[in-house]
Amino acid sequence: MTAETAVVIPALVLLFGTLLWGVMAAAAHIQCVDGARAGARAAARGEKEAAVRSAVRSAAPHGATVETQRKGRLVHVRVRARTAGPGPLALGLSAEAVAMDEDRTEDAFHAAR
Repeated sequence: MTAETAVVIPALVLLFGTLLWGVMAAAAHIQCVDGARAGARAAARGEKEAAVRSAVRSAAPHGATVETQRKGRLVHVRVRARTAGPGPLALGLSAEAVAMDEDRTEDAFHAAR
């Protein structure tokens, strides 16, 4: 009985640690997605770059980086972060959201009338 326990308990601890790490990585990715969407909405409303970054950082994981880019009437916001974990367990995460610039959309709507 003792030999089996000596093998099973470390395996269970490893399995639990792996599951916990996976859940934390999934939660961090969801935070990246939420941060990108919040930033895209703020940028689409025409808010300043500092306000866009503040919106992203309020939802994104700690230490995330933000890139914003405008392509025509579209605003792209990309959030990058790393999962918790040592060395190779710290995976890179990325999420991007796109929104249409509300100011330019309104101008285009009025020009078409």
